[in-house]
Amino acid sequence: MPTGQIGDRVVVLGASMGGLLAARVLADRFAEVVLVDRDAVTQAKGYRRGVPHGRHAHGLMAKGQQIIEAQFPGVTAEMTAAGVRPGDFNGDVRWYFNGRRARPGHSGLLCVPATRPVLEYHVRERVRKIPNVTFLEGRDILGLATTPDGARVTGVRVRERDGDGVDTLDADLVLDTTGRGSRTPAWLEEMGYARPAEDRVKIGLAYTTRHYRVDEDPLGTDLAIAPAPTPAHPRGAFFYRLPGEGGRMELSLTGMLGDHPPTDPEGFHAFAESLPVPDIYQAIRNAEPLDDPVMFQYPASVRRRYERLTEFPDRLLVMGDAMCSFNPLYAQGMTVVAMESLRLRDQLARGMPQPLRFFQDIARDIDSPWDFSAGADLAFPGVEGKRTVKVRLVNAYAARLQQATAHDSAVTNAFIRAAGLIDPPQALMRPGTLLRVLRHSVLPTSE
Repeated sequence: MPTGQIGDRVVVLGASMGGLLAARVLADRFAEVVLVDRDAVTQAKGYRRGVPHGRHAHGLMAKGQQIIEAQFPGVTAEMTAAGVRPGDFNGDVRWYFNGRRARPGHSGLLCVPATRPVLEYHVRERVRKIPNVTFLEGRDILGLATTPDGARVTGVRVRERDGDGVDTLDADLVLDTTGRGSRTPAWLEEMGYARPAEDRVKIGLAYTTRHYRVDEDPLGTDLAIAPAPTPAHPRGAFFYRLPGEGGRMELSLTGMLGDHPPTDPEGFHAFAESLPVPDIYQAIRNAEPLDDPVMFQYPASVRRRYERLTEFPDRLLVMGDAMCSFNPLYAQGMTVVAMESLRLRDQLARGMPQPLRFFQDIARDIDSPWDFSAGADLAFPGVEGKRTVKVRLVNAYAARLQQATAHDSAVTNAFIRAAGLIDPPQALMRPGTLLRVLRHSVLPTSE
């Protein structure tokens, strides 16, 4: 029985990264933690139907890596033993802005270039070892059980995917981590509550991914080649070595506003050749393809404003992509949900979490990365949205900062720290960084 127990059973909807990280902290406060998922998750080592974006490049930012390692000590070493090759987020990754390589340097932040299935597998195996955590697999989640007045959630109704019977899982707390497709807004409406307002940024993004085997490693001692999309060069990519041996590489091409990387092999190669960085096309043009290109579309970033509701049923929480789904180009999603899990841990230390207070707490974790990604998206002329004076000034400065990274590794490190959620975005305006940006992007240099 956990020390400081506050309830008998908590049911977590969704056994992906958000659910796993939540289960880790919930297990300290509940006698039983049940993770419910439609997929057969516990034996999964590869791609899952419930995580369609898992086939494409994923990034775990520095803050997320630090939190996951702290929650599961030694998990990074386990992934390394399984063939993942960690390195420095700046010094070992070739970052490009507008076709110019950012000046590398030592950031001191660890990059763990594991695929989503590999990362999720190792975290899930750690969660499976927690004695009071169980997985209920192959279940469709039908809805919530509540008190007659709808004031309190008392459990979840589920059904086996191939069955007819409906089971009710009684729970002292229910947590929704089912992602962008969360049905909580619809359930709230059915119960007589207001749906949360939504902020949307339509970006029309698509990832198209293909895997290759190469005879000669194009990365050398580096981990990845990453030309970042910018308004001047909106096509981007992430090209990296897959864990293990065999010279296998993964290439995810990205395009916004309907300019999607094709899924036919010829079109895919032509898109890669159009990138402002020739290294990627040169590496794949004679490489052995291991599969056909596969596309994943992401129409819009969505933030559900649960923290602005005035009424909400007791004993129901929402976190992760179910609350805020970020543009995946900025790789913030897993890191933000890791931060939210720490907020959940802090609330559990005070007793049973209060939903509206919890939403207000995690909204503070969401604010900066949302402003970072949504504001950056508005730098692309075709993205619809209000461009305030602040947004225009920030994006103008960001363009100069990207230019300065080609000359100054300290500027690159500052950017990596902010993008990795180690420092707030405002840190990019600190006097020392500001002077470096001005020197390299405004004043003539000899470099």
